[in-house]
Amino acid sequence: MTGTCPVTGAAHTVPEYPMARAAERPLAPFPAARALRDRQPVSRVRIWNGATPWLITRHADQRALLTDPRLSDDDLDPGFPYVNRHRAEIAPLTPRMITNTDAPEHTRLRRSVNGPFLVKRVEAMRAPIQKLVDGLIDDMLAGPNPTDLLTALALPVPSLVIAEMLGVPYEDHAFFQKFSATVLDSAAPQEEVREVGGRMAAYLSDLLDQKMAGPADDVMSEMGGRVKTGDMTHTEAVHMSTAMLIAGHETTATMISLGTLALFQHPDQLAVLRGTNDPKVIGGAVDELLRYLSIVQTGVRRVAKEDIEISGVHIRAGEGVIFDLHAANWDPEAFPDAERLDLGRPARNHQAFGYGPHQCLGQNLARLELQVVYGTLYRRIPTLRPAVDIADLEFDHTGTTYGVTSLPVAW
Repeated sequence: MTGTCPVTGAAHTVPEYPMARAAERPLAPFPAARALRDRQPVSRVRIWNGATPWLITRHADQRALLTDPRLSDDDLDPGFPYVNRHRAEIAPLTPRMITNTDAPEHTRLRRSVNGPFLVKRVEAMRAPIQKLVDGLIDDMLAGPNPTDLLTALALPVPSLVIAEMLGVPYEDHAFFQKFSATVLDSAAPQEEVREVGGRMAAYLSDLLDQKMAGPADDVMSEMGGRVKTGDMTHTEAVHMSTAMLIAGHETTATMISLGTLALFQHPDQLAVLRGTNDPKVIGGAVDELLRYLSIVQTGVRRVAKEDIEISGVHIRAGEGVIFDLHAANWDPEAFPDAERLDLGRPARNHQAFGYGPHQCLGQNLARLELQVVYGTLYRRIPTLRPAVDIADLEFDHTGTTYGVTSLPVAW
């Protein structure tokens, strides 16, 4: 499909989005998105249904637009650029949540669940998470060598933490991990997605009723209390629990495995974490790895409610907008020598969690989990190394995030 450059007027091919990764550099941003960032940072792309929303690839442009109230997260708008057909079909059936509303509704819903994710409450979880990570590493060392880091550590850490936090019995983790994998897989049959989604909604609805009848010290009990006071509906609480369950383990598990893989590829940077227990160094390393990997590969999506001018381009009301976070996090204007992994780089202004009022609710929890894992694993197992050639790893590009299906490691 061809189009016209909005700045120069020259004809060009409109690329499909999401794009293809370079096989030789699977952890790098889409090469085509990086090229657009450098040549035409606001440009058209074609998505699954033939629509041609705008793609934003520069860090500065993303910062400006993600705080612009003229862009909306309302996925009921006809111009909203859905990730896939399934998301488009279920949008009219999905309750209004923090993921698909704007202020003031978004503000009300976010305030109702924000408390458990504030820095002070999350920081209080550091010691229990440290104990959990140490126990899982003990089990690794006592178990088979080599082993799969994904199943031995990367998935259990965030799964156990979010289950405990929400009040979801961890013995059901196989069910909710399958649910997450299915709903995040853009290639999954829609009938399977609906069936698994219906079972998860019923499961969490029953659990919420139990929490309302007998509250405990967990997030679902807190939401149950808000349902009783009328601050949330029962359906809102169920869907919010679903969203937390998915986001609370899938993305962090991917970051643990891909972060380790990136460090294997940069042994000088791995040595930094092997040789320190300085919280500032570890915290900086987490943000640099988040910047470098930016694991969300389907883009943050919005729709324009009014006309907007950005970088010489006129975005009209009703047009879709996609933000490629990875390309922006490798923007040399924001991060000099951006292609280099540098754990000493000040990288806190990365956009791996998005930006603005819709920035990831669980970012403080994710940072803490990654700080504990990255600050512990390589010091406790200083000989940790890949057990297979990196070229032989199988990458999964079917979901909202990209990652490896397994990461065999030895020591």
